[in-house]
Amino acid sequence: MNRIDAAFDRLRSEGKKAFVAYVAAGDPSFEASLEVIKALADAGSDVIELGLPFSDPLADGIVNQMAADRALKAGMTTPRSLELIRKFRETHQTPIVLFTYLNPIFTYGFEKFHADAAAAGADGILLLDLPPDEARENDDLARGEGLKHIRLIAPTTPDDRVKLLAESAEGFIYALSRTGVTGAHGVPSEGIGEQVAKIRRDAKVPVCVGFGITTPDQATMVAKSADGVIVGSAIVKQIELNPTRAAEAVRDFVSPLIAATKAV
Repeated sequence: MNRIDAAFDRLRSEGKKAFVAYVAAGDPSFEASLEVIKALADAGSDVIELGLPFSDPLADGIVNQMAADRALKAGMTTPRSLELIRKFRETHQTPIVLFTYLNPIFTYGFEKFHADAAAAGADGILLLDLPPDEARENDDLARGEGLKHIRLIAPTTPDDRVKLLAESAEGFIYALSRTGVTGAHGVPSEGIGEQVAKIRRDAKVPVCVGFGITTPDQATMVAKSADGVIVGSAIVKQIELNPTRAAEAVRDFVSPLIAATKAV
């Protein structure tokens, strides 16, 4: 069974919600990044979203943009990102979802990337700028096997498109708590419960909510409605502020968030 499915099956049996953590691969260096994702797993993260460094991350706010820039300047590449996963798999089995844009995957070779990423130990992929209906129109983009395809759904997504995305989602659905780019500059919407309920009408997989979650209280609020809580920019900020002790800072930051998520 895919590690993502296995993780959510376990959580469901335990009556608990998932904590999903995002960081950029190679930020602030290959070695430090490896220790960061190990720290996230050891702290109790159920899924790790690993961002592939890219020069034009248009859906990201400034914190994640700067993280991608640091990683690129440190020599991080798409092949090195897969090597990072291979090193992580030597000691840990926490599911990994690759958070990326189409350009680096298309350049690598769409089908080849899926095969190589799965072989390295990745479990899913979230392609921010490849709508599923567009992928079906292109033979090259339709042949991606080995990774679960995670779908994004925003509060402004029309009902008919929510149905299309929810029905085609694999692993879990990433529901945005608000509109805009990634970052902690806006708090989660108060309409999360209604939004999640609408998605669940057509979803066959768990619904996790992200964007703007920075505190245990916000994690608790989201976990009451959703199947999981996603935290990204707030974790990445800890790496930015503590480059020489990134793993320790990340562990200390996420521990209360994870505890709040699991307490619901």
